[in-house]
Amino acid sequence: MFLVVCLFYRYKNKEDMKELTKAEEQVMQVLWDLKKGFIKDIIAQLPKPEPAYTTVSTIVRILEEKGFISHKAYGKTHEYHPLVPKKEYRSFAFKNVFKNYFNGSTENLMSYFVKENDIDIKDLNEILKTINKKKTNE
Repeated sequence: MFLVVCLFYRYKNKEDMKELTKAEEQVMQVLWDLKKGFIKDIIAQLPKPEPAYTTVSTIVRILEEKGFISHKAYGKTHEYHPLVPKKEYRSFAFKNVFKNYFNGSTENLMSYFVKENDIDIKDLNEILKTINKKKTNE
């Protein structure tokens, strides 16, 4: 059953993916690291002060409704696992930021990092090397 659900998700239209709230993303980060876990395992990995069990349980149910996670039942207890790989969500989230905050312009993106001093000449040179390498491979 788990394999069927994963295959269903993988072939679902990527435009159907929904953006996560901060709390949902925090729980997903924990599940991506753990690979699988119970609510108590998720809570143990969250920053202090720990949120209430019911709060995390509600977030997990929302993530399940959104198709990000699934569970395996052991009686009344559920063990949760991600259905959406971290890499796939990272790509989705970055594309949204790139489109919404930089108008889809690489120049605007790079300009932002340079202006904010988040990137130095050494980093820029590495980026240029990567670009040139990609050009020669095409």
